[in-house]
Amino acid sequence: MVQIIAGRKGKGKTKHLLDMANNGIKAATGSIVYLDKSSKHMYELNNRIRLINVNEYPVATSQGFIGFICGIISQDHDIETMFLDSFLKLAGLEGEDISETITTLEGISEKYNVNFVLSISMDAAEMPENAQKDVVVSL
Repeated sequence: MVQIIAGRKGKGKTKHLLDMANNGIKAATGSIVYLDKSSKHMYELNNRIRLINVNEYPVATSQGFIGFICGIISQDHDIETMFLDSFLKLAGLEGEDISETITTLEGISEKYNVNFVLSISMDAAEMPENAQKDVVVSL
């Protein structure tokens, strides 16, 4: 399943994502991974959540980002949920069409039983149709 927290920059998406991750680890039986563009939220996350600073790796395109995610999943078959903060930046999709990447994430989610929660700096109404159905919080 892919869930999206949508809203313009500065609306509180990251706080909402951090709260979801910290609440999710309480009931989790597997691993939870939080991908971000820096390590600044390290102390706001429960220590059982793995924080990955994507900027430490050479990920420049959306295809490279999907490969990066698949690599993480292949190394830990117990991953339940992946939280992706600043999704557009992480995936190299700022100003680009996100529909193909969302569809790919949905396929990965189904195949490997991993839930994805994305924060996207965009109004829900501006998203492609296949992404609008995944919006759970619109700020």
